[in-house]
Amino acid sequence: MPPKRKLSQPPTPAAEGFHGYEFLGPPGALMIAVFLPLVCYAFAFFCNDISGCPAPSLLHPTTFDLDQFKKEIGWNGFSGLINTKAALGTLGYYFLSLALHALLPAETSIGTELKTGGKLKYRFNAFSSAIFIIVILAAGTAVQGADFAVWTFLSENYIGLLTTNILISYGLAFYVYVASFTVKHPKDPNMRALAPGGTSGNMLYDWFIGRELNPRVTFPIFGEVDIKCFMELRPGMLGWVILDLAFIMQQYRNFGKVTDSILLITIAQSVYTFDSLYMEPAILTTIDIIADGFGFMLSFGDLVWVPFTYSIQARYLATYPVQLGWTGLAAVFAVQATGYYVFRSVNNEKNRFRTDPNDPRVAHLKYIETAAGSRLLITGWWGTARHINYLGDWFMSWSYVLPTALAGYSVRNTVTHPVSAAQTDAIFFQNSYGKYVVPGEAKGWGMIFTYFFMLYFAILLVHRERRDEEKCKRKYGKDWDRYVELVPYRIIPYVY
Repeated sequence: MPPKRKLSQPPTPAAEGFHGYEFLGPPGALMIAVFLPLVCYAFAFFCNDISGCPAPSLLHPTTFDLDQFKKEIGWNGFSGLINTKAALGTLGYYFLSLALHALLPAETSIGTELKTGGKLKYRFNAFSSAIFIIVILAAGTAVQGADFAVWTFLSENYIGLLTTNILISYGLAFYVYVASFTVKHPKDPNMRALAPGGTSGNMLYDWFIGRELNPRVTFPIFGEVDIKCFMELRPGMLGWVILDLAFIMQQYRNFGKVTDSILLITIAQSVYTFDSLYMEPAILTTIDIIADGFGFMLSFGDLVWVPFTYSIQARYLATYPVQLGWTGLAAVFAVQATGYYVFRSVNNEKNRFRTDPNDPRVAHLKYIETAAGSRLLITGWWGTARHINYLGDWFMSWSYVLPTALAGYSVRNTVTHPVSAAQTDAIFFQNSYGKYVVPGEAKGWGMIFTYFFMLYFAILLVHRERRDEEKCKRKYGKDWDRYVELVPYRIIPYVY
């Protein structure tokens, strides 16, 4: 998402509660909706297993030849962006997710009080649903190994899967936007509500940011589904892990072994994902659920951006393995463990204090009371920085990119680039398809792709923190100014 947020007033009076444009308003919304899918395609094509990462032509812009470039990235025309198998496979995955959501035992949780009155009920079983799917994948792998049909399907149809999910995200955004006009404002008998940020009156912007706060849909057999909560964790977050696992299997098929780097990344990302799935009810206290509408921004982010850009490192290592060794593993694991400790400790402290302030683990914490009736912690984790929760997230992002080392490789064919006995040891890995990978002139340039996540995540977290600050300022007024004086740092104590 764009790194900066700019607020401005719309040219005409907006619906009640609208607090200004974000993401540079309608022009920014248009740019994001158009260019983010192109960024996903760029990552998929420009860093590939056909010619290299980056594709060789990108390293020589002065002699760039479009036809040669198309060969290097495996471009087969626009018809190659989607296929029936990928579309059916994606729809089948969504159908399975819905079925598990409806049929497996679930925990019922109550959401926060809506401004229009009442509290919504939520059905949570994302963790058990994910375990069910992973068990199926494990059973298939136990029988067929790395050639299990699901793993080969994901590798062979990656572009088609990306396109299908992009189309679904667009379609879902259009559906919830149109459906939002059936909300009976200001007080709907079914507790439906409009999101203040999505009531600008500008069609493009409201479609992008989300007009309805908690859109729901009722299916035959499956019953009622809260679209925002369902999409927040199920298809995309679990899909991220499934893609990582598919790339591990792809690496094994390519080289006959699995490296510690790809295992470390997959384990780290799986821990983060399954922790989120296990703590699913905690999302009810997040800004996404409480304040943001569900539009293209969340739809695309949940279904496309998370699974297909967060798994870039595993996809890279499937083609160019990196062996870290015990020293490298220890260093990366230390970063991951530190990030996870901060992330989980901070969020647990917040959730415990909100649900039971008398809990012995948080009863000693000091706080200030606001006119809005909320309590703001000024000691403990939340007394060190106002958005300290984002620091743990960012630390964990380091552990996702560091295992790719000084990234970049070139794919060569043994026919056009024969390998001598002396060179074999230097290449280190050589697969059974007549191709091998070497750093070559691409060394270092691949970091544009594999380290992108760490930079993007830093920008995203700062942007989120700025959004949080403005929302809290609107909500708490002078009480927030007093809180800022007591807790002066935003994310990193003594730094920012």
